[in-house]
Amino acid sequence: MKKSVLTRYRVMAYVTGVLLVLLCLGMIAKYAFKADGADDLTKVIAIAHGWLYVVYLICAFDLGSKAKWPVGKQLWVLIAGTIPTAAFFVERKISAELDAKVKDPDEALAGA
Repeated sequence: MKKSVLTRYRVMAYVTGVLLVLLCLGMIAKYAFKADGADDLTKVIAIAHGWLYVVYLICAFDLGSKAKWPVGKQLWVLIAGTIPTAAFFVERKISAELDAKVKDPDEALAGA
């Protein structure tokens, strides 16, 4: 069960990151290149990102509370889903950190 907390966070970090990059590309296509259909595409991606970002927040908060992170670190992880590509880098750093604490990520979250 404990490893699932990290896995949920990792999946949502990637989903949120990919949708945010797609949203940025859609906005560039819409405004810089005046691409036909970009408006509809950006609306769909923006709505998907918005709702899935809420799921990301829940997963990241769950992970942070179980890992007993300080507030500043928790906020940085939560905000990473709003900065294009930041979710990818923060996810890698967090995963490496939890893996470095102990070999098994379950043990890093054992205090929960």
